Amino acid sequence: MKLTNNSIAFFILLSLCTLIVPAQEILSKEEAVKITLENNYGVQIAKNDIKIADNNDGLLNSGYLPTVSASSNATYVRDHSNTAFFGDGTSTELINAESRRYNAASTINYTLFDGLGRLYNYKRLKESYQLSELQARQTIEATIFQLMTGYFDVARLKQTAQTAQQSLQISKNRLIRAEYVYEYGQNTQLDVLNAEVDVNNDSIVFLNTEQLYMNAKRDLNFVMGREVQTDFDVDTTVTFIPTLRLDLLLEEAKKNNVSLLQADTNINIREYDLKVDRSDFLPTLGVSGSYNWAESQNNSSSFLSSQEAYGFSGSATLSWNIFDGSNINRVKNSKIAIENEEILKKQIEQRVVLDVSNAFETYENQLFVLQTQEKNLLTNNRNFQRSEEQFKLGQITSIEFRQAQVNLINAKVNRDTAKFDAKLAEINLLQLSGNLLDVKF
Repeated sequence: MKLTNNSIAFFILLSLCTLIVPAQEILSKEEAVKITLENNYGVQIAKNDIKIADNNDGLLNSGYLPTVSASSNATYVRDHSNTAFFGDGTSTELINAESRRYNAASTINYTLFDGLGRLYNYKRLKESYQLSELQARQTIEATIFQLMTGYFDVARLKQTAQTAQQSLQISKNRLIRAEYVYEYGQNTQLDVLNAEVDVNNDSIVFLNTEQLYMNAKRDLNFVMGREVQTDFDVDTTVTFIPTLRLDLLLEEAKKNNVSLLQADTNINIREYDLKVDRSDFLPTLGVSGSYNWAESQNNSSSFLSSQEAYGFSGSATLSWNIFDGSNINRVKNSKIAIENEEILKKQIEQRVVLDVSNAFETYENQLFVLQTQEKNLLTNNRNFQRSEEQFKLGQITSIEFRQAQVNLINAKVNRDTAKFDAKLAEINLLQLSGNLLDVKF
């Protein structure tokens, strides 16, 4: 049987899709992480937030520095005056009489004692900076997990596309053999038609998988924050950490889980808020000093033609707000806020234990599934090889051979899926235990 024109065109398209392309540079997992930490938009924003927090907790924002101000003034007067004197009754008239007055002052104010409010507020700013760092770390961890999910999705689709291409080649060889045997009258046209249908189906599967593969690569480029059309290859090798123990992971999580660390920092911030509120019950002592200069140039109707004065002045102020009901309420509310943060921490602790325990069980299950799929692949591979030999000898039908082929392809896809799912389960476990940024992928 001869192929139709449409079939010939279709096979030409497939041959173009399966041509060997030049080897692409492999993007390692470590390099992908490095690029992401430099270019990812969310990570960049998180780093800028740390810079803002760093500016806020500096000495310039602590309240320990004095305030300095300066002011100056100049006044010009031009007027008409008519002045009469007692005694002789003489009078003086001035037209367009000018007078000028100038003054300048600089003042410095400093609070010597404010009930330790500045101290606690400064420590609170330090804790806020620590919280910003933890929030940035949380963003980075979530981004790295998203990156690894995308990376292994590309790797999985790469292997799935290779498996689909292998299946397509098997079906092509079967179609060629079916046509050859039919031409010599050793089988029916039905075998040729069935083989052609299988080639078409495998071709569609391969083309769809290739499209998903390219889409996944563009998605990964977006996560890394680089041009989405950048082409690359990935490393499909997966290695697992040899021994992971639940008890050790739970212990690590209680010390390093970013959500728990944030809860501790929020408690510290609330405690400093309470101390700042209590400082309002103590007196405040402040000092100020100023240097003043003034000069005036008077018109002829004044007793003095000019005057200049300058010098230093200083003062000290002690104030004590003996009673303020709002301060009492603020202290009560601060105590309640601390209690809420402590309750929230207990909830987070239980959530962390729950999440780590569930993630560990999922990880172990995925490893078992992977081992089972490896064995299943070996079995299906042996079955396919035997079926292929029997098919060439005419001992089984094309339908039975096709079933062995489908079973082998499904076994490969399932094995690859299980491999990458197990690795992502491991990464999720490391993230929950607070160790994600300390391991190599």
